[in-house]
Amino acid sequence: MTAKIKLYTDGACSQNPGPGGWAFVMILKDMQGDQPEQELLRGSGSEKLTTNNRMEIQAVIEALKEVHSRKLLDLELTIYTDSSYVKNGITEWIKKWKKNGWKSSSNSPVKNQDLWLLLDSLVSSFSSLSWKWVKGHAGNKFNEVCDSLASKQAQWQKGEQASLSF
Repeated sequence: MTAKIKLYTDGACSQNPGPGGWAFVMILKDMQGDQPEQELLRGSGSEKLTTNNRMEIQAVIEALKEVHSRKLLDLELTIYTDSSYVKNGITEWIKKWKKNGWKSSSNSPVKNQDLWLLLDSLVSSFSSLSWKWVKGHAGNKFNEVCDSLASKQAQWQKGEQASLSF
């Protein structure tokens, strides 16, 4: 492979449930030569009534949709998230949920099943995908960018004045 894609994602919610936002940053790393990483794209959006967990999942979904639309499916892809819920949900828990008819360990319906199904479908189309958990609010440049964008989207949806500049 000549290039790698890094996707940083984050979700935010102003109250839970309440107005929420999601964001991602797509980074390209050329593996030939000493080229620095290149930021390809930032994306963000919001919903009027949602939860922080839904926004965390939505951020990854929107980022993967962009990778699809750019036809970058054959590149090595790493998703960076500060959400253990998303990372563990898609890499571990989803297998049990499917086996148990989308019931949780407490035998209740799995929350956000609609988003998990969509995320699972998107993830299955990649030849090389890995997940990395990053500590939130710990100075990771791109995690901080995503956090800021997602929070601004949630504030905007709440009706607060916020700059959505990129």
